[in-house]
Amino acid sequence: MTKSLADDPTADNVSRRAGYEPELKRTLNSFQMFAISFAFISVVIGIFGTFDSVLANAGPVGIWLWVVAVCGQILVALVYAQFAARIPLSGSSYQWASRLANPKVGWVFGWLAVWALAIGVSAIDNALASQCLMPLLNMEPNEDTARVITVVILLIQTVLAIASTRIVALVNSAAVGVELAIVVVLGIALIVAVVVTGNGTTDNLTSRGITEGAPDYFSVGGGVMAAMILGFATLQGFDAAANMAEEARDPFRSVPRAIVGSVVAAGILGMFFLIALTVAIDDIPQITESGSPVAAIMRDQLGPVVERILLVAISLAFFAAGLVVMTGVSRIIFAMSRDARFPAHRLMRRVNPRTKTPIPATILVLVIGVVLMIALPGAALLELILASTIIPFLLYGMTIVLYLAVRRRLDHKPGAFDLGRFELPIAIAALVWILFSLFVLIASGTLTPVLVVAGLITAGAMYFCYLLKFKPETLNNEPGLEDAFEI
Repeated sequence: MTKSLADDPTADNVSRRAGYEPELKRTLNSFQMFAISFAFISVVIGIFGTFDSVLANAGPVGIWLWVVAVCGQILVALVYAQFAARIPLSGSSYQWASRLANPKVGWVFGWLAVWALAIGVSAIDNALASQCLMPLLNMEPNEDTARVITVVILLIQTVLAIASTRIVALVNSAAVGVELAIVVVLGIALIVAVVVTGNGTTDNLTSRGITEGAPDYFSVGGGVMAAMILGFATLQGFDAAANMAEEARDPFRSVPRAIVGSVVAAGILGMFFLIALTVAIDDIPQITESGSPVAAIMRDQLGPVVERILLVAISLAFFAAGLVVMTGVSRIIFAMSRDARFPAHRLMRRVNPRTKTPIPATILVLVIGVVLMIALPGAALLELILASTIIPFLLYGMTIVLYLAVRRRLDHKPGAFDLGRFELPIAIAALVWILFSLFVLIASGTLTPVLVVAGLITAGAMYFCYLLKFKPETLNNEPGLEDAFEI
């Protein structure tokens, strides 16, 4: 190729070499790609939703487990960036596995990714309804009401995702700005409040709180392991930018930078916010038992008005995260469908000529969310959400193994992201981290989420067998040039 990597036609030519005529519109710049991954991670949402688990299982000192998770996930992000710089196609790990291993392996990656993200959309929106909007509107806690609100949120997100990728990018960019303001401004405000009032102490940073003397604190499945959910539940989804690669202006550089940069930024900002929150705790037992410790700390230190402002800002962060996840999963469905590897693929592969978005694939995500809200009782829905935390880490591990197997065959583009001689040690370290993470997730939870994941895999296996029996050509051949992404 003689044109610049940043030149749009060059990126489109990569799609053509892969056998796809460009249908999606390249409108996303570098910051918007970063915003997509950062909004998916969402430090504020992660901390807001899991800080109570840290206090209850490990005490305030458990916040330092965040550092461990950040370092581990940066390693994984670096491996993903290596792939994203070389195969900038919608569908990320589905495409990478299909083209560098074989279409059968790629199908497994895609199936797991679709369900992990589709469940994630419902989980995020249900949390937005029950933890933010209902308290803001002074509504009494009610599961049925929360589910109705969740469906309304899903409908609004579907309309926005269908209307324009640019609208999605603008909403995400605004949400990222608000989230940065929440973390920095409120973090500083909390520290100032502690200094002025004396309510709070740095001693909290080394306190085990209500877990002091707990016999199973360091045991397998004990307090420390359970508290690691803070990092596991928050620092995932950084690969969202890779799912939008065919809509990026400079995918060879902007997508890898978004993947790694989002984890680094989330890690630094999250640690600052966690320290500020922990120092600002005046009564550890009371805050631990409050049910929503972040909101309780804000109310105690800064007053009820600031608490409500926080809930408004967090609501926007929740909404943007749900929107970007919905957009991402629709792109994976679209990617699998144009290869005739997804149910109803002729419908799901359609891209609207005016909006340049895959409307049927986006509507399918809405339908899955509505079905989950209507059909599943509360306990089953919770277990499904817990399962959606395991699936991404399973995919991370599979992707790293794939990278280790094919790294010598990967094309190296001048000017694109490249780890150079550090790629092998980083990939090995990332794999060790993921194996440890899966062990912690499984050991710290119940057996039900594992069974849910097994059930989803079994359902996928049935459709996979259907393809093998009646449409074997779809799993034997890959569109485009056979060596499009190899040396």
